[in-house]
Amino acid sequence: MATIYYEKDADRSLIAGRKVAILGYGSQGHAHALNLRDSGIDVRVGLRPGSASVAKATEAGLRVLSMADAAAEADLIMMLVPDTQHGDIFDNEVKPHLTAGKALFVSHGFSIRFGTVKPPADVDVAMVAPKGPGHLVRRTYEEGGGVPCLIAVSQDATGTARGLALAYADAIGGARAGVLETTFEEETETDLFGEQVVLCGGLTELVRAGYDTLVEAGYQPEAAYFECLHELKLIVDLMYEQGISGMRYSVSDTAEYGDLTRGPRVIDDHVRQTMKTILKEIQDGSFAEQWIAESKAGKPNFLRLEAEGKQHSIEVVGEELRGMMPWISAGKTKVQEASGGQG
Repeated sequence: MATIYYEKDADRSLIAGRKVAILGYGSQGHAHALNLRDSGIDVRVGLRPGSASVAKATEAGLRVLSMADAAAEADLIMMLVPDTQHGDIFDNEVKPHLTAGKALFVSHGFSIRFGTVKPPADVDVAMVAPKGPGHLVRRTYEEGGGVPCLIAVSQDATGTARGLALAYADAIGGARAGVLETTFEEETETDLFGEQVVLCGGLTELVRAGYDTLVEAGYQPEAAYFECLHELKLIVDLMYEQGISGMRYSVSDTAEYGDLTRGPRVIDDHVRQTMKTILKEIQDGSFAEQWIAESKAGKPNFLRLEAEGKQHSIEVVGEELRGMMPWISAGKTKVQEASGGQG
């Protein structure tokens, strides 16, 4: 069994005297910056001139600098801009100021794993990756809890990189929930796989396919929405709290029998083979290469697919139904409003 680290295992003094620069003020950036500040850490935010995030970071009481000035001033630089921008930002804004003994941190191993960022040998390189979106990292911290974190060390120039990563995870609230040590390779590859095959890609397509099947068969879109999307939270919450077996215990025998006998027909050997193919594309770098090329081209395919998704019937019906159930979002900040852009 893996060792899980908690607050008692973290030496906060390793980060207490550091000047930390958070580059980017998107989903993760705003959460890290605010949580670090509230933990007593000396934080500044590095943003591009004219960034839409400047106003939000300033209004939150944070000190905003250019990315280059933030990197020059700090001795721990956390890059929280989009993965595909790491290479250019590192080369132009960070590397000239990354002197010996400083620390370069990321929250996802993508740019280090696939070589778009190549740090000098005399700096620490580590990762602190909260296992949840930024708005939850912030919300749970404010509530006195935290989101579990992964930490990893790619380069330990000072001999304190691992302890510093654990201290950083503690300062953003992660050690309240638990911190697991991993490697850049494991975090990057499993994270991409989980997003593509289960959490985002697999789940959204499963939900939409179920919805489409019912609507095409003549059932009301509203009924299809409730059955294939709305009730999903009930099942996910049960699995989150009690595992798959606990969920099965909680639902009806009819539901469990349908789960046990029909589930494997949906997720069959063909689907499992496709999962293996997708994992191979992640491991050999072909997904990263494709995504970087897409980004450099202005994201034409990404934007087209995103727009098509927003126009799907399930989005239209869902917005109407959620408008009739205001308690779903009562007291919660919209994720689009929690932060600005990505930098």
